Amino acid sequence: MWHYPQIDPVAIALGPFNIHWYAISYLAAIFLCWRVMLYRAAWSKPAWSEEQISDLIFYGVLGVILGGRMGYMLFYGFDNLLANPLTLFKVWQGGMSFHGGLLGVIIAGLYFAHRQGRSFLAVTDFVAPAIPLGLGCGRIGNFINAELPGRITDLPWALVYPGETIARHPSSLYQACLEGPILFIVIWLLAGRNQKTGFISGAFLIAYGLLRFVSEFFRAPDSHMGFVALGWMSQGQLLCIPMLLTGALVVWLVLADRIGNRNQ
Repeated sequence: MWHYPQIDPVAIALGPFNIHWYAISYLAAIFLCWRVMLYRAAWSKPAWSEEQISDLIFYGVLGVILGGRMGYMLFYGFDNLLANPLTLFKVWQGGMSFHGGLLGVIIAGLYFAHRQGRSFLAVTDFVAPAIPLGLGCGRIGNFINAELPGRITDLPWALVYPGETIARHPSSLYQACLEGPILFIVIWLLAGRNQKTGFISGAFLIAYGLLRFVSEFFRAPDSHMGFVALGWMSQGQLLCIPMLLTGALVVWLVLADRIGNRNQ
């Protein structure tokens, strides 16, 4: 058992301006996504220019921020949103949802694909391998902020969070590992094969959904919601179900030659 390290959430203080570690984790996530896409652009067909990748990053970041915040308020803070709609804009109070961010990225991808005259699934196939490392950075930001406390445990690596005396799973570190390097390796290996268009997108939805569903067993449910289904299912797990079903449907349609064509 070990105690949560005392990490100042402010990384750099410049007079009245504070730069938080959480913001730095987002910047690191954007940088890693950009670098991975630049690397993949060298051998992707059809070709991707640096300008197209920069535009895609811009739209994607907007989708993550807007979708993530709106998703959090809808999925985890709907009562607060109804009581005070202005809480939607109080991003400094925290609260971002991956599933909401994913919907935002999908909308951004649809818009980008339309503007560029590309297949939407070809765009998402290109983006999918770049996402996991960014997700891992975000989870590290959660850990620095002492967010996403785990369920109570007596394991040797259990973590005592600030203001508590009980030990918990360091669930944000579990998720950083599962959603970061492990998911990256899985998707990267699949993307290295000559898959049909849409297969990588569907595989990403399945792989993330499964890993997130498993990791939620170690993460304490949101205190204001508790378990939302069957007496044991968290909101995060519930939101993974349509993600898993959609991914499975996409993969099935691709393998059945209903959608997609083999990349050249």
